[in-house]
Amino acid sequence: MKRMQIFGMLSKDMDQIEKELYRSVQGDDELLAETSLHLLKAGGKRLRPVFVLMGGKFGQYDLEKLKRVAIPLELIHSSSLVHDDVIDDAELRRGELTVKAKWGDKIAMYTGDYIYAKALVIASELQNPRIHQILSKAMVEMSIGEMEQIRDFFNSGQSVRHYLRRIRRKTALLIAISCELGALAADAEPETARLLYNYGYNVGMAFQIRDDLLDLSGTEKQIGKPPGSDMRQGNITLPVIYSLEDSRLRTPLLDELALIRSGQAGVGRAIDLILSGDGIHRAEELASRYIDKALAALEQLPVNKTRRNLRDIAYFVTGRAY
Repeated sequence: MKRMQIFGMLSKDMDQIEKELYRSVQGDDELLAETSLHLLKAGGKRLRPVFVLMGGKFGQYDLEKLKRVAIPLELIHSSSLVHDDVIDDAELRRGELTVKAKWGDKIAMYTGDYIYAKALVIASELQNPRIHQILSKAMVEMSIGEMEQIRDFFNSGQSVRHYLRRIRRKTALLIAISCELGALAADAEPETARLLYNYGYNVGMAFQIRDDLLDLSGTEKQIGKPPGSDMRQGNITLPVIYSLEDSRLRTPLLDELALIRSGQAGVGRAIDLILSGDGIHRAEELASRYIDKALAALEQLPVNKTRRNLRDIAYFVTGRAY
């Protein structure tokens, strides 16, 4: 099933959120508006706002309330991407030049800060302390995850457990609270919000693993950046960790990683080594196990159209090609 088929039931509300997303970063400074819109208009899956709206379907659905959660969450995600591109020295994002590539590091860093600040302004309009507490704690965890990733650049000795903890903080947590906060903003039952959090967490873990897989096995057209970008930047992902556990691949792959780090080689040979082993398959299996956990959480929610759509999104994440 295509993404637009899954999200079709929310298309009108998502159109409004998209427009307000653009509007939210305008009006303060001409350059900051231009740089912020550059990233937002490059597109994106907008999964976090969609999950907020779907979470809201389990309570008293009110778009005016829900958009004050949905827009901040997407802005926070976007601000992290701008900062990531500076750290990673990335040239492309979603097939377009990054803010960093087009305007430089300093403008990019302030753009990320600005987008983040605009998210807080919008979220502050909600009179629900619990939502603010969850959001604030998640932002702390995201920052820790970013620091962990920087510390682990080219760390070939990291464990699977360490990797999973990092992607929990960097990716899964924001998707989990998108589902949870949508329910809370709609005054859904606490148990419903908890189950939606569990669903979102497991989908988020699978989503990041699939993203890391696509970085190695996808094309530039599919992923919007050159394949192997993570490895080139020193980000050791799950398929690489699994491949390093293979005695046949460990030594040649370590040699290639050392050459990549020193700038003496590209990533082509390393990717070929990874694709020759079972690291890709093992990572795919783990992503599927997370999806199974997400579906188990869904089974405990009321049977309705939204639950079926959340199930379809879970399957979409597992087999997505971009």
